[in-house]
Amino acid sequence: MKIGILTSGGDSPGMNAAIRAIVNEAIPLQIEILGFIEGYQGLIQGNCQPLDSKIVQPVIRWGGSIIKSSRCAEFLERQGRDRAFKTYQNLNLSGLIVIGGNGTVTGAMEFSQENEINIIGLPGTIDNDISGTDYTIGFDTAVNTAMQAIDKIQDTANTMENLFFVEVMGRHSGEIALMSAIAGGADAALIPEVPTDLDNLIHRLSQELSAGKEGLVVVVAEGDDLGKAIEIAKKTRNKLNITTKVTVLGHTQRGGSPTARDRYLSTLLGAKAVQLIVQGKTQIMIGIKEGKLVEVPFTQASQKESHVQKMFSQGIIRILT
Repeated sequence: MKIGILTSGGDSPGMNAAIRAIVNEAIPLQIEILGFIEGYQGLIQGNCQPLDSKIVQPVIRWGGSIIKSSRCAEFLERQGRDRAFKTYQNLNLSGLIVIGGNGTVTGAMEFSQENEINIIGLPGTIDNDISGTDYTIGFDTAVNTAMQAIDKIQDTANTMENLFFVEVMGRHSGEIALMSAIAGGADAALIPEVPTDLDNLIHRLSQELSAGKEGLVVVVAEGDDLGKAIEIAKKTRNKLNITTKVTVLGHTQRGGSPTARDRYLSTLLGAKAVQLIVQGKTQIMIGIKEGKLVEVPFTQASQKESHVQKMFSQGIIRILT
């Protein structure tokens, strides 16, 4: 038996832990694992390499993906997927495991429907915005990276008595912004799911300054409706009697050694993916709900989902937004 694996779209810390788990689960079952280089592009071109325990043993602590990743426009077209299927047939694969976000899952669903092949997906995106799962690979590491940056910025904000706007990733999801703002003790979080009232924000920050607070930190998701952190800082600069600074964390949130949580959960997901391929299952993404592994149909997993409203209902974030 032979199974192919690939990572597609934006990389996320923990992808390598999942790859390692897939290989380690497969070896005792005498299953060969082929890693396609640069995601769907490698599948189209037939660019792959065998993965064994020696190759994957140290990678659990590495960020990125040892089999690389890319956004493959060619796979969006039927002609590209047909080329990928020829590779699948030529290599005599019994199944395919894909790791990535919504676009990766959507591509896998179309590919499987067109060719009746076994494909299992793992949720890999720092945005944590895939439907059917509470957790996506890399989210915990991204939040911790942002939190650590906020901790450092809090120090200089208080020392210099400045207002800092810290921009984090999240075009459509504010979860990184919310979680890191709460954990970092920020004064506010601006997210795509909640329209930002600029006058209200300025009023709240003014109250903080009047109460004697020396430095302020506002965390901004890049998809906030007022614009990016630089634009928001310009709009507030002349209305508050405080020096305003902007820090954009950017791709630092995608890199770095994954947290223990990301390593552990990625390992569970990777091992389960092999088991489902062996069972002959297809068009399923493995998610985590309330601490348990769940099987989510591709039709559901291909949709975006925000967990922000759930956090609102629990009364967690009203103080920040």
